[in-house]
Amino acid sequence: MAAIFKQLCLLVLTHDCFDQFFVEFNFLHVPCLKAAISKCLGLAIVGGAFLVKVPQIVKIIAAKSGEGISITGTVLELTAILVNVAYNFVNGYPFSSYGDGVFLLIQTAIIGALVYHYGGSTGSAIAFFATVTILTGLLSSGFVALKILWILQACNIPVVFAGKMIQALANYRNSSTGQLSAITVAMLFLGSMARIFTSIQETGDQIIILTYCVATFANGVIMAQLLYYWNVPVKTKKA
Repeated sequence: MAAIFKQLCLLVLTHDCFDQFFVEFNFLHVPCLKAAISKCLGLAIVGGAFLVKVPQIVKIIAAKSGEGISITGTVLELTAILVNVAYNFVNGYPFSSYGDGVFLLIQTAIIGALVYHYGGSTGSAIAFFATVTILTGLLSSGFVALKILWILQACNIPVVFAGKMIQALANYRNSSTGQLSAITVAMLFLGSMARIFTSIQETGDQIIILTYCVATFANGVIMAQLLYYWNVPVKTKKA
């Protein structure tokens, strides 16, 4: 039983921190406390990301419409997620520091494909999903130099901001958030905010930390709009 307990603890603790907590009973060891909180938070974010955009996907399918969702904003967001996942993977950072990006990548690709599909172009939907799959494999394979991935990650900052602001502008023009899911928007906002802390603890990579700071601000704007336009339908367009 003790061996099983230790193995479970080592999922979130280093051997040194395990000794600090359960051998020396030093439960106030600050570096280990911060590392443990970061690891647990990171794993929680990864677990939450497994379903974070499912409400959005369900809402689009139920309405059979991607009305109110900016495909340009979705593509920019998808690009940012893809580069972030590839950069973290190639750098060998812990999965708990970027695993949520893997699930967000898959789900955002599905959303983009659905927008194309319900927009009347199933062929474009298939091509869109296939392109995302190919690019993911290429960037994560190590074929692209790490220096180039770093540059792409740096470019993620304006891409993340632009993607969200395009969606925010679409919301403003429609005076509504359309088919945006409140659950998804809230989870993205809280997740990106938590990622600032976990990135500081687990990677210390300044470019990743800055990216999440910008993402938190941008997600906060969308969150504020969703609250402001609550229950306001998409504008009806006259012929």
